[in-house]
Amino acid sequence: MKKVLTTPIKSEDLEDLNVGDVVYLTGRLVTCRDVAHRRLIEQGRQLPVDLEGGAIFHAGPIVRTKDDGGFEMVSIGPTTSMRMEKFEREFIAQTGVKLIVGKGGMGPETAAGCEEHKAVHAIFPGGCAVLAATLVEEIEDAQWQDLGMPETLWVNRVREFGPLIVSIDTKGNNLIQQNKAAFNEKKKPVLDRISAQLGFIR
Repeated sequence: MKKVLTTPIKSEDLEDLNVGDVVYLTGRLVTCRDVAHRRLIEQGRQLPVDLEGGAIFHAGPIVRTKDDGGFEMVSIGPTTSMRMEKFEREFIAQTGVKLIVGKGGMGPETAAGCEEHKAVHAIFPGGCAVLAATLVEEIEDAQWQDLGMPETLWVNRVREFGPLIVSIDTKGNNLIQQNKAAFNEKKKPVLDRISAQLGFIR
């Protein structure tokens, strides 16, 4: 059965999720990346969007202004989540955000924050930015437009946005870190065998 999270998300909505699970999001999804994180954490500026029980997307979208002054989503692809690693634990604590979406995994600080405050990080597949834009029903608001298009807080109404692959769950499990450890275990004997055969090369 398709698992759909709907904002506002509650902690209990996330309890049964495990790394590797695939989910979809319906409701509000706010783009929020580097500068917005820095403004909140380093500069102590309050976010102009309420993220309690909400979802953010580490993304730099392309948006078109419509004739009526509204906005249309053209492309909305994920940006590398690891850039937000040094901010995310505190960001979760301060905002109450429940779902963080981006590209690639995140590290131990984010995993700790997800465990402490019952949130999850999920990966949106790269290369699907135009497809993702079709899942945005409407751009409801745009805050901090002074930051430029990629860094603006775009408040999107989405329906079954995904697929989203859970990479950090509420238990603090980290799919990418687990995979790296498993891959390295498999890699070691292969490298040892190659080294033995090529040891004569100096």
